[in-house]
Amino acid sequence: MQTETSATPLFPSMEAQVSAGKLGPTTARAKPPEKWSFRVDVPQVRESMRTEHGAPVRARTPEDVANLCADLRQLAQEAFVVIDLNSKNNVIDKRLVTLGILDASLVAPRECFIGAILNHAAAVVAVHNHPSGDPTPSAEDVRITRQLVDAGRILGIKLLDHVIIGRPDATGPGAPGFLSLREAGLVQFTE
Repeated sequence: MQTETSATPLFPSMEAQVSAGKLGPTTARAKPPEKWSFRVDVPQVRESMRTEHGAPVRARTPEDVANLCADLRQLAQEAFVVIDLNSKNNVIDKRLVTLGILDASLVAPRECFIGAILNHAAAVVAVHNHPSGDPTPSAEDVRITRQLVDAGRILGIKLLDHVIIGRPDATGPGAPGFLSLREAGLVQFTE
């Protein structure tokens, strides 16, 4: 003969708790819909900038970059610009990062790369002007470039070059009016 024990289960069922007055009335469990729909926000690729003839704007050489940023030549204060590029070095965007004072501009990697991240850029080019017209880089220019190379390496966004815009003939007759830190060999850029 078996005897029934009046042991209480460790985890009483919901129905038992409702009948004991410990829980209010229960509602039926919702059934999953017959067709599931998922909302996925997929990033859109930004088209590259286009010329008036519809061709993509390219930034493949320091001269291309200097021509793209020729508007910086006449500024009376330093401006730091970042050019976002797609995988074919077509320009996605040209952004003013900071506008400084006569001879300095504060630059931080987060401000330089935030637009590149949002634009899904493969690479960037840093550009700034020297209001004096002499594009010779300062020690601070080299230091910030190295910092940007390191930050880009971590983010997976290449810093291809840092071009300093001056004025033609400012350093002598026939001078181009810009200087590429890559071509000058002052900073080791990622490949």
